[in-house]
Amino acid sequence: MGIWDKIKGEFIDIIEWTDDSTDTMVYRFERHGNEIKYGAKLTVRESQVAVFVDEGQFADVFLPGMYTLETSNMPILSTLKGWKHGFNSPFKSEIYFVNTKRFNDQKWGTMNPIMMRDADFGMVRVRAFGTYAMRVKDAKVFMQEVVGTNWQFTTDEITNQVRNYIVSGFAESIAQTQMPVLDLYSQYREMGDSLTKLMGPKIEALGLELIDLMVENVSVPPEVEQAIDTRSKMGAVGNLDNYMKYQAADAMVKGAENTGGMGGMGAQMAAGMMMGQQMNNMMQPPPAVSPSAPPPPGGAGAAPPPPAPTGPQLHLAVNGQQFGPYSMEQISEYIKEGRIQPDSMLWMNGMANWQPASTIDGVKEMFGGTPPPPPAPPMG
Repeated sequence: MGIWDKIKGEFIDIIEWTDDSTDTMVYRFERHGNEIKYGAKLTVRESQVAVFVDEGQFADVFLPGMYTLETSNMPILSTLKGWKHGFNSPFKSEIYFVNTKRFNDQKWGTMNPIMMRDADFGMVRVRAFGTYAMRVKDAKVFMQEVVGTNWQFTTDEITNQVRNYIVSGFAESIAQTQMPVLDLYSQYREMGDSLTKLMGPKIEALGLELIDLMVENVSVPPEVEQAIDTRSKMGAVGNLDNYMKYQAADAMVKGAENTGGMGGMGAQMAAGMMMGQQMNNMMQPPPAVSPSAPPPPGGAGAAPPPPAPTGPQLHLAVNGQQFGPYSMEQISEYIKEGRIQPDSMLWMNGMANWQPASTIDGVKEMFGGTPPPPPAPPMG
């Protein structure tokens, strides 16, 4: 190697950086003690910014383009170096290339559940996760606040801090809006926009810009999910009667899936009998009341209940079941209809035990006496 080749190797005349990675945000140009030659060529590509640092102080910033390093395009560095009338000798300076492209598909999520108060379910633990994109908005601020003297800075070194900001903002956002848990699943876009607006100033203080923050999922504990599913099913069937029919049909389907063993067959038979009974009740008119049966309760379309009774109230026992209470007027009607017989067991307040109707004062008189046989016709 000749002397001129050796001297040439000590000077830098081409300064550029081609990024072959996907996560490098800042790269310091490798100078290795060499000096930058007067008139050197600086190439700054699209989505890059070149920052000169002289003895620890920020100097000139170069946007995308090709530059010939002279006094005219390095005013700050010229001032720091004292180049009042230009310079001809090489100089030393650190050069940082800052990547200003979008860094997409960055992940965020809650490491621990967030407690929120819900009107329907009380205190609920909520988890959430999603994605976001970011890019460097102010190269000097980013280097000063985050990068420091790191010669190569990647997204892994800042994503944890950004994630903590977003999680904190998510907890604050749902606390401010007091949004019910059932509404969280339909408000992902609104929550993302709200988080972007809420966290924007904090992220910008780092020299970054937050872009396309998305909430992809909000989850609740399994017991709350089960309650939500049950409420959705009941909302779909409309009323309790239909819900019971739905449950019977669901049991029948599950029993059909479990065809092996007596358990599955028993579930099918029970569900089938329940469905058959319900369908039969819907298709058949109400059965006639037997003489010994208690009065039927009022159904849909029955007359409104009468005023509260003030007289004695009696209870009726039929086949081990208790019915009533009934007023004396009702007892009289049921005796006339044959629903209550003399041996029917009644009870009212003040009685120690159940007694036959024919032995109770006020009731036995309602049966009346047996009329004598009619008189014979006169003899003619």
